[in-house]
Order: sequence, then structure tokens, then C-alpha cells
Amino acid sequence: MNRGDYSAAVLIDLMVPAFGDDALVREMARSVFAQDDPNWRLTAIDDGPAAGRAAGLGEWLAQAAPGDDRVRYRANPTRLGINRNFQSCVKAAEGDLVVLLGADDRLLPGFVSTLRRTAAAQPDVAFVHAGARVIDAAGDPTRPLVDRVKRAVSIRPAKGAGLTLAGGERLAASLLRGNWMYFPSVAFRRDWLVAHGFREGYDVVQDLDLYLRILRAGGKAALLERPGIEYRRHPGSLSSTGAKDGSRFAEERRFFTEAALELTDAGWPVAARAARLHLTSRLHQLSAVPELVAAGQHRAAGRLLRHALRALPVPVRTTEGAPA
Repeated sequence: MNRGDYSAAVLIDLMVPAFGDDALVREMARSVFAQDDPNWRLTAIDDGPAAGRAAGLGEWLAQAAPGDDRVRYRANPTRLGINRNFQSCVKAAEGDLVVLLGADDRLLPGFVSTLRRTAAAQPDVAFVHAGARVIDAAGDPTRPLVDRVKRAVSIRPAKGAGLTLAGGERLAASLLRGNWMYFPSVAFRRDWLVAHGFREGYDVVQDLDLYLRILRAGGKAALLERPGIEYRRHPGSLSSTGAKDGSRFAEERRFFTEAALELTDAGWPVAARAARLHLTSRLHQLSAVPELVAAGQHRAAGRLLRHALRALPVPVRTTEGAPA
């Protein structure tokens, strides 16, 4: 993989797979404009207008940053869906470093400068993870159970170390115990990102799937001690709505089944076991059960409880090479 040039002229591509115009995406954009390092380019690829979602994001960006050629907007003529819109962001990125921002998150002021400096100092890593502060719908700090558990299973630099390097089965197993990487805080080297991209069929675990494929290909990560973004958890997010109707957990179970098989074949038994256990996914399912019961959705609650308590089988292949 190419190491790239980190002179002052090189920009970080901040790619936003947007879904229409609202107050939160504007808040995200303002946090980009407030960066203490001007070497960024913001590109919003909007899937919202094609789905009937509020238009106007392009006009607002033009008014908010008049004449700034670092700010770009494109509306999809037909709806792509979240997975394919993320992949369209990958294809449109041009910089050596690429970040896929959440349309409802906020960057902390030193995000761009920290990523550029780290990438320059660690030319052999495939991606840099800056971490996050978690906020609620109103933008206030919050610490949900799922994030506390993720922090407990994460790989973190020693206090004062600044960063640590990780990769291979160790990092894969840790992420499978609980995906503690906050996707909008990750800067990928573009050549690694383009080489692996997003596989169709995954809307909730597409980030974890990408990390694992990069790690299996030999990529390593620089994990920073200090957070770089504010990651918003709110009821309208894809992960929240998917938790309520159970769709995210069906996708996760399918993913973990496949991952356990592939990691067994790759000779990563610790990571394969972590995939079969999928600890934080189970805890997330269990945490959704009381809400379903309170809403009178007892059948859905029972189904979720059974999924949460049932282990994946030890993976084997059929004679045709597919999972048994």
C-alpha cells in the first residue's frame, strides 16, 4: 500500500452518506467548518431527496460556505440505500485519507489535525481510530450500557501514551467481542478502503465487516487515546430502529455466523470464538427486551430473548463449501 504524501496541500476527504436535510446534518457540517486545520474536503452524497426526504442540504451548504471549493454536494437521482450510498462515498473519495462521517455526529476541533499528524507519523497503518464521546439526541453527554461494555472490552492506549498500534487476530477478536470503534472517527488510507469497500447485504455491521477484511489482509490500526468526535445515539438512528424491530439482530447473527466460519478457516480460533459468542450484540438484544415488553410486544420480546441466549453452532462446511 502507498504511504502517501502528508504535505500541507493534502486534504482529508470527509465523506458524508447523507439522508436529506435536517438540523443534525447542519450541526455536523458546522463542526467541520470549525476545524483548526483547514486541510479537509467535505463531500455530502445525499440519498434523501430520492426517497422523498427533506431536500435543501445542497443549498444550505452553498450558503454556509460560499465560494469554498472544499465543500461539495451530490444528490443521488435514485435511492441507493445505506450500504450502496456508503460505497458511493468510497468511489467518490480522492484523498489519501478518507473518513465516512455520520450525518448526525459532531467533530471535535482537533480532529483533522490529529488524524493528519498521526497518519504522517505512522505511515504503515491502514487506518487510524480517534475514538468518541457519546452524546444523546440533545447533544448532551451520555453513557448507555452498550457503550460502557464496549469500553470495557476495547484495546486502549496506556494513559499518557497517546496511541497504540494493533492488528491481526488480537484486534479482530476484541472488535468481535464488542465493536468499540466509532466508525465516523476512523480515517482509512484510501487504497485500503477502495481495495476492500463495503459488501452488499450489510447495513448495520458493514463497518465491522470492513475492519475484519482489512485485518485479515494484514492491515494494522493506530488507536488514539483522545476522542476525536461526538457520536450521537438517538431513537431515530438506524441502529436504534433496527434494535426495536429486531432487524439489526438478524443481520448481526448472519454476519457472526459467516465470520466464525471464515475466521476458523483463516486459523484465528480466538477471533472465531468471539464471533460465536458476540457478547455486546447479545447484551444489546437483552437491553431491548424490557422496552418491547412495556410496549406490549411480548412475542417480539420472546423472540429477541431466545436469539440473545442461543449460541451459534461451531462452524463447519458442507461438501459444496457453504456453511452447514
